[in-house]
Amino acid sequence: MGRVTQRRKVHKFVLDGSPQALEHPIRFKEDVLAVEEPLEIRLGDMSFSVTMRTPGDDFDLVAGFLVSEGIVWEPGQLVSERFCAGEDENGVQTFNVVDAQLRPDVERPDTGRNVYTSSSCGICGTDSIDAVRKSSHHSPKEDRITVPVRALAALPDRLREAQAVFDKTGGVHAAGLFRIHDDGTTELLCLREDVGRHNAVDKVVGWALRAGMLPLKGTVLQVSGRASFELVQKAAMAGIPVLAAVSAPSSLAAELAEETGITLAGFSRGLSLNVYAGRERIVAEAVQTDPQAVGDSRQSLGY
Repeated sequence: MGRVTQRRKVHKFVLDGSPQALEHPIRFKEDVLAVEEPLEIRLGDMSFSVTMRTPGDDFDLVAGFLVSEGIVWEPGQLVSERFCAGEDENGVQTFNVVDAQLRPDVERPDTGRNVYTSSSCGICGTDSIDAVRKSSHHSPKEDRITVPVRALAALPDRLREAQAVFDKTGGVHAAGLFRIHDDGTTELLCLREDVGRHNAVDKVVGWALRAGMLPLKGTVLQVSGRASFELVQKAAMAGIPVLAAVSAPSSLAAELAEETGITLAGFSRGLSLNVYAGRERIVAEAVQTDPQAVGDSRQSLGY
């Protein structure tokens, strides 16, 4: 797909007081933007949902969305995916409509989702929280994974290193699926980027479904930005036992994590993190400290 980024001419205002800025306060330059376009998801002859996304990995996105909606949970239930005819005003194929064919025995929803899904919020317009709670076929509660806290705290840097589209645009979220081995080393299994954080997660989950990897036992999902209720729900539907976010979780996200047996971490910034649910999976290694240094530190902080 060639529409992940788009170049656009902009006027840049420089206000740093430098001689160059004083002489030329307005500069004309070219910037790179992350593309945002609609994607219609069809189930046979029924239009199921429309979401705003960054083009690319669209079949993963659709597959992951169907897992999140509780429609499929095994790869054999999703028979095929294809781009439907969709053209812009110049008659060029837009690749903005995907038709998903389900196995005949898979129960289809009676109607479409009847909600426009924006890139900022996957469930905007839904009438109530009860309407978006889904029963998972892959419960994380029994997953016995343990995660060294230092390995978990290091994942945001690993995620950032792999964000190619963010490097160009600064305008996309990322979701990375990791496996942390017994020796503390981490393996990045899949990374997806999108203007919508929920889309990035759906793309990761869809990749796993299509690869026959669900449920995602023993894995950690690291996301950029905050952890919303919906991201916890998507992790639960895929059987992911640990979800970590760079920013804060919402209160409902923490409640759902506890309810579904997910370990939820937030404010993961390399040297610290907060655990809001599932603390028992986090292993805190003993740290050797110099008693004199600790005392000096406390004194400097006013202890």
